[in-house]
Amino acid sequence: MDALDLARWQFGITTVYHFLFVPLTIGLGIFVAGLQTAWHRTGKESYLRLTKFFGKLFLINFAMGVVTGIVQEFQFGMNWSEYSTFVGDVFGAPLAMEALLAFFMESTFLGLWIFGWDRLPKKVHLATIWAAAIGSNLSAYFILAANAWMKHPVGYEVVDGKARMTDIWAVLTNSTALAQVPHVIGAAFVVAGGFVLAVSGYWLLKTRAGMWRSAARAALVMTAIAGAVVAGTGDLSAKLMYEQQPMKLASAEGLERDTAGAAFSLAPGIEIPKVLSFLSTNDFDATVQGTEDLQRRFEQQFGPGDYRPNQPVVFWSFRVMIVFGLATVGLSVLGLWLTRRRREFPAWFSRVLILALPLPLLAVTAGWLLSEIGRQPWTVAGELLTAASVSPGVSLAEVATSLAIFTLLYGALAVAEVVLLTRHVRKGLDDPAPALPQAEKLEPSLMY
Repeated sequence: MDALDLARWQFGITTVYHFLFVPLTIGLGIFVAGLQTAWHRTGKESYLRLTKFFGKLFLINFAMGVVTGIVQEFQFGMNWSEYSTFVGDVFGAPLAMEALLAFFMESTFLGLWIFGWDRLPKKVHLATIWAAAIGSNLSAYFILAANAWMKHPVGYEVVDGKARMTDIWAVLTNSTALAQVPHVIGAAFVVAGGFVLAVSGYWLLKTRAGMWRSAARAALVMTAIAGAVVAGTGDLSAKLMYEQQPMKLASAEGLERDTAGAAFSLAPGIEIPKVLSFLSTNDFDATVQGTEDLQRRFEQQFGPGDYRPNQPVVFWSFRVMIVFGLATVGLSVLGLWLTRRRREFPAWFSRVLILALPLPLLAVTAGWLLSEIGRQPWTVAGELLTAASVSPGVSLAEVATSLAIFTLLYGALAVAEVVLLTRHVRKGLDDPAPALPQAEKLEPSLMY
């Protein structure tokens, strides 16, 4: 094992860990904003209590996401200086937009929302949570646009061995980004929906309070709609993968040779004839390229080397993503049917919702592994190999030390996150505001 291997492990561990918080923050922010909007429109105290309850969970997760996300940018300079040198002019632009526009917007308005209760006008305070939630989604857009450029580089030219941006709009409107952004954000709403359902299921077992049923029903609707978005954009992503990342597509399907009318593999030895060709091109008889034939072509184009990703990881990540994602969405559809005509949640279904909490998190993690490992051995497809991206001056011992420190630190943060979330969930809703004493109900002019 060398420094490159450990650097990849470190970036993979810290990124996957950070990504556990990102989708929950994106989806839960909008959900909280929706609850506060319901309170603003109806005046019902139950919506206010739910807003504050889920708002605290949102803030805990947001804080943990910020802490773990800072490490990502430091790693570009620490372990991946050659990569940073090559892509800095292109990659830096969307990241700067994310920090200066989206993150500042998100954090500023979130601060106003936290400290603005009873200080800001009701409508203004509502606007702050919507601005913070929109900022989270904008942040995701800019980061995913940068990530999409690594898979399908556009709007640039290579000058003196470095990528130079020629068209920022081409980078931000990259076809890969336009498919990837709604896919990831849709998945984020599935994760947030699954989280709200698990929390609501826990409390529905303890109490039949109508407000928990309302929260669960809203999460069921959000998860079902988001699941449809994920499915539709996933189909679009598969067609783009056929054109732009054929090796990833072939590895995800375990397809070794170019095949006309390629079958879709459910599992090793279980196939549906011609479906892969149709999903890739809308033509049942289209030819899909295989890993071995692509390897031979890439060697002719780029020179000697192994251009195949870790095929078992890519193959099974694809299936874990689909199975666990569909299971989560399926539960939401089942829940909507079970609670039609305002029926109560069955106790067994509430228990299932709690046990199903890991499903959407496993699905998005598997999807991220598919996306990033499937791009290997490239950091920038067709331009820069991962082996050529690592910092030349970083030793094996230095990377091993930082990897150990980050792993221990992130383990401690994971414990803190679970403890804080669990404690707050078990505490439940805040008690309604006590009635004001008679003296305090006097007109303001009589109180001075």
